[in-house]
Amino acid sequence: MDVIGPIEPKASNGHRFILVAVDYFTKWVEATSYAHVTRKVVVNFVKKNIICRYGIPDKIITDNESNLNNKMITELCDSFKIQHHNSSPYGPKMNGAVEAANKNIKKIVQKRVVTYKDWHEMLPYALHGYRTSVRTSTGATPFSLVYGMEAIFPVEVEIPSFRLLTEAKLPETEWVQTRFDQLNLIEEKRLDAICHGQTYQRRIKRAFDKRVQPRPFKEGDLVLRKLLPAQKDKIGKWAPNYEGPYVVKRAFSGGALILTNMDGEELAYPVNSDAVKKFYA
Repeated sequence: MDVIGPIEPKASNGHRFILVAVDYFTKWVEATSYAHVTRKVVVNFVKKNIICRYGIPDKIITDNESNLNNKMITELCDSFKIQHHNSSPYGPKMNGAVEAANKNIKKIVQKRVVTYKDWHEMLPYALHGYRTSVRTSTGATPFSLVYGMEAIFPVEVEIPSFRLLTEAKLPETEWVQTRFDQLNLIEEKRLDAICHGQTYQRRIKRAFDKRVQPRPFKEGDLVLRKLLPAQKDKIGKWAPNYEGPYVVKRAFSGGALILTNMDGEELAYPVNSDAVKKFYA
């Protein structure tokens, strides 16, 4: 789950943000625009757009922003037994599914807007386009993995497609049986998506390993930490890119590091190894 924005220019109804949630398996996207994304807005979004429509998720992954991490969110997760995990503040790719969805939603909305202030009206169409497009990571559309069938497009109504013509001739009992058969096959579709996703991940990993050299860090190493853009002083391009040095307290196999300052005080959040470099005195 993530937030897009603030978006400029703001929509004609005053909305400047989009709250986005993505199911990691089917890639189904839920998104709504808001003027402000407060903690109450987030809680209501999870209840109405996720729990009441699709059931209780096993876990929710967010970044470390305060509107996504607070007492109200904690109470919500505790009451529904939902695990709440945070992505690394220096590794947004750890929340890659929603980051990819954000990028695609913005592209689709940009292509459909007319005045750039009506983008909130185009958001439902952007979501429909995303949900009915084949995702590379699954080899299927999110719509088919959720509902067991493909969505009917407007063009199929204007110029009836073969499947619509076929279904129109079926008696009601046969149509119900056809739909029942589709629902029975949904698990097979999902198993195919899992196999496709595993193959896709292996292919991506091989490509990544070819071009990226591992950056090993061990306990006791001195490192510099990359500054997030929001933390930079307002002195333009002369602002430093790194701060430190820090000491690596623990290094995990996945690339996450727990750092301390030179006084031994541990930083609040783990840092991805991509966001640090070795410090040489």
